[in-house]
Amino acid sequence: MRKFFMTCFIFAIISSLILVGCNQNKSNTENSSSDQNKSSSEAPASGPITINKEISDDQLILSKGPHGETAVSAKTLELTEEEIAKIKQGNYKAAIVMHYAGNDWSTAQIDGLKATFERMGIEVVAVTDADFKSEKQVSDIETVLAKNPDIIVSIPVDPVSTAEAYKKAAESGVKLVFMDNAPQGLEHGKDYVSVVSADNYGNGVAAAEIMAEKLGGKGKIGVIFHDADFFVTKQRTEAFEKTIQEKYPDIEIVARGGITDPNDGEKVASGILTKNPDLDGLFVVWDVPAEGALAAARTAGRDDLVITTIDLGTNVALEIASDGIVKGLGAQLPYDQGISEAILAGYALLGKETPPYVAVPAYKVTKENVLDAWKLVYHKEAPDSIQSAAK
Repeated sequence: MRKFFMTCFIFAIISSLILVGCNQNKSNTENSSSDQNKSSSEAPASGPITINKEISDDQLILSKGPHGETAVSAKTLELTEEEIAKIKQGNYKAAIVMHYAGNDWSTAQIDGLKATFERMGIEVVAVTDADFKSEKQVSDIETVLAKNPDIIVSIPVDPVSTAEAYKKAAESGVKLVFMDNAPQGLEHGKDYVSVVSADNYGNGVAAAEIMAEKLGGKGKIGVIFHDADFFVTKQRTEAFEKTIQEKYPDIEIVARGGITDPNDGEKVASGILTKNPDLDGLFVVWDVPAEGALAAARTAGRDDLVITTIDLGTNVALEIASDGIVKGLGAQLPYDQGISEAILAGYALLGKETPPYVAVPAYKVTKENVLDAWKLVYHKEAPDSIQSAAK
């Protein structure tokens, strides 16, 4: 009997060890799976901070800054490990004041900023969304200032009506880094650190070239532009129209319609299509109103229409991957733009000289490269729906 109990005891110990081993393996497997599912957009844990090294070094940047400044490529920006360590010692705080946070572009900018600030040991104390309302943004700035940030990264809804609020922030000692545009009357080096933008002119050129290719170099097209004093959207439309007029004389721009709200795309596109039933193509200034234009085209039974735009949002990417009505676009690289803005904020904290205008290169996107483009733009694989459509 004693031998029997001893055998059972040994068996129980062995079983426990096996179960512990299995649970450990399961834990390791789950951790490994979790690691694999982590977005590759997370900032590297060590080494210098730069934008994505896969972005071309020799990409020509066509945009000029809001005051006509020649662009400095974001590829030239870098924080060394020693500089990062020095910044961490300051226990700095930052706030992100957006014009609008309801699209993929804004989300990627914010993600890039947050990941880079975390790497720099900078606490993000606020992220605000003005919903394209300048009075809301002025209020947001006042609210954010009460949190005593050392840095504000922002994109002005309107460069005139928000200028006084930004000036107040600058006078209080906050380091201001702007996305895309600078408020009126503020001076580089005195009131703000730098303006960081995509190559919006280059993206407008890309959208025009895709339009011309898909139309075989001839046809009638319309343009939906941003009817607001917004520097970068003006650049896109100017680049698109000038490229069409100078390079493709057999393509005629026969209709133009302006939007002040991104949700007006469907209404404006519907009006254009009603008045121009023989329209061959439509350029829309960014992806959210382009989604409205897409809906208008479908309602009108115009599956043959060619739409091009700017910004690689989820819905237009799915349409491109499906070889649908949206045939291609010029993509900004918003995650890397966010990294660039954080680096420049670091420059200011270190007392380093900063260029007045920095640009991230443009990127042409069509069905052939939409999956690679998504990974470059967002630093992670495309959603399953887009991958399936691309196949």
